[in-house]
Amino acid sequence: MQAIFDASLVTAHRRRALMRNVPGADFLMTRAADDLAERLATVDRRFERAAAIFCHSPAAATVLAASGKAAEVVRVEADAAFLGGGPGIVSDVDTVALEPASIDLAVSLLSLQEANDIPGQLIQIRRALRPDGLFLAVMAGTGTLVELRESLLAAETEISGGASPRVIPFTDVRDAGALLQRAGFALPVADVETVTVRYDTMFGLLADLRAMGATSALADRSKKPATRRLFQRAAEIYAERFSDPDGRVRASFSFVWLSGWAPDPSQQKPLKPGSAQVSLAKVLGKK
Repeated sequence: MQAIFDASLVTAHRRRALMRNVPGADFLMTRAADDLAERLATVDRRFERAAAIFCHSPAAATVLAASGKAAEVVRVEADAAFLGGGPGIVSDVDTVALEPASIDLAVSLLSLQEANDIPGQLIQIRRALRPDGLFLAVMAGTGTLVELRESLLAAETEISGGASPRVIPFTDVRDAGALLQRAGFALPVADVETVTVRYDTMFGLLADLRAMGATSALADRSKKPATRRLFQRAAEIYAERFSDPDGRVRASFSFVWLSGWAPDPSQQKPLKPGSAQVSLAKVLGKK
């Protein structure tokens, strides 16, 4: 399978962001962690062993520990630096280094969008879950950075007559739900939430993306450095097309949440076609 992302560059970007430690740069991860806490609060279960997988941050593990829902929490990361000297498992980013049926709860925050093989990673997570184990994840989906993508594309086309991919592709919420089914999860659910952030200029957004280690790591990216002229023109187009009345510009982030369960005979099953005891016509009051 041809790689979409340069996995070593993804890790390098995240490691550099960790070393720079810009205050407030983790605002999206903080939002995702808060949402995770709310979603866990609605689950009426306690899990023996939970895993936070490739989150590049202690945020998910902290939520799991604070929730009281997990007796044990283990972290799996692509680089020891992300563990901050604490315990955990270091694993190749394309391999979930967990034994089959070894965990009851798996969580992934804002990393699946940069996986080269999302179906493969989901299958590995499902295999690592014990029967009736829960998977909860959020990934950046279609609509994320749509303004930046359009502005860079328009500017580069205008300046050079062509364009290189500079913003990564994102998964649609419907496709994400289908991926859960393909991986063998029972009761799969996918939903989406759009978060809008405002900046004085496009350059504020670019600074935040660098600070959170989320700049493009496309394997097929242009090896020619982008010029100052390109970014200046892109910023002008961004302001023309995506500014509010006060002059500030908008940046969209689409959070696609996924949940699914490892299959177990005790789980609720859909009724077989034709097994209903009351007709729809009767319910609607039709003769």
